[in-house]
Amino acid sequence: MTAHPLEPVTPRDPGEDPSGIFEALPPSHRALFRSEYDEALEAAHELVRFEQVRTLLRRWRLRAIAYARPRYEEAVEDALHGRTERFTRYAQPEWDGRV
Repeated sequence: MTAHPLEPVTPRDPGEDPSGIFEALPPSHRALFRSEYDEALEAAHELVRFEQVRTLLRRWRLRAIAYARPRYEEAVEDALHGRTERFTRYAQPEWDGRV
């Protein structure tokens, strides 16, 4: 059994509501979300593909949360250009010496 939050976890979390996700996305990503969402809805008419809608909403929910983070675009650029000096490396304290 899996637990799913009924309410958004943080103020920036749109939950899995399509309109909430759409509003949380930067305008530059809204057209792609809408296109993928419409495609998933069309596919959901075949019951075996209904899960595709839920998967899409989960994926875009996480994207919306990530896009809303401060300096997200800067972090992406750093990662693409191999600039790792600003990344925080974290390991659980009990993992000391194992990682």
